[in-house]
Amino acid sequence: MLIHPQIDPVAIHLGPLSIRWYGLMYLVAFVLFLVLGSRRIKQRPASGWTKAQLDDLLFYGVLGVILGGRLGYVLFYKPAFYLSHPLDIFKIWEGGMAFHGGLIGVLVALWLFGRKTGRSFLEVGDFVAPLVPLGLAAGRMGNFINGELWGRVTGMDAPWAMIFPLVDQSPRHPSQLYQFALEGLLLFVVLWLYSSKPRRTGQVSALFLIGYGSCRFIAEFAREPDNFLGLLQLGLSMGQWLSLPMIVIGAVLMWRSSKR
Repeated sequence: MLIHPQIDPVAIHLGPLSIRWYGLMYLVAFVLFLVLGSRRIKQRPASGWTKAQLDDLLFYGVLGVILGGRLGYVLFYKPAFYLSHPLDIFKIWEGGMAFHGGLIGVLVALWLFGRKTGRSFLEVGDFVAPLVPLGLAAGRMGNFINGELWGRVTGMDAPWAMIFPLVDQSPRHPSQLYQFALEGLLLFVVLWLYSSKPRRTGQVSALFLIGYGSCRFIAEFAREPDNFLGLLQLGLSMGQWLSLPMIVIGAVLMWRSSKR
């Protein structure tokens, strides 16, 4: 039986200040974005992208991730609580970020960046999509280190079963690692290879929506739903319901792009 290592969520103690592993994972995600983005620019010099634009795009993206992720969590998961405690919305250090909200925030950021640089929304999205999954993988590793977002109870004899002592003594799926592998590593490989050849505008963005939505939908079967929500209609979690529109929009976008 595997046991969660219960790593101290604080990576570095500096007296009254502390640097948490989850924050470091965000830093890793942003560094990977710059490294991979620089590589794509070198591979396709005719695209017109520059390092300065990449830096600006990261700034827009960071704002979109933080603002969208937080507001998404507030609106999608705990609207009643935050309506009664509005000042708690600003307590980001207490946790509470939603990927789907962060995605909406990033989409708005990409649109604003496109308007500033004279690029179409889909053109910017196609450039960004392959740079995102490894950052998502870093975030899921941060979830695992923190021992949060654990999985559902599974069989005692399952070779992948893991006990999270801070939760209970039940064998559970290490769902953070499933998401690390699916929506992180696997999605990165698929998107990087797919985007290595010329594609019609919008197709790389469409594949990201289909791929992430599908990976997240599958992984949610092993992830313990939020205790304040539980399972919703048809026995699906909130994460699954929010992933379905991504898959549908991605499929429609892929179809429309292929018709151009």
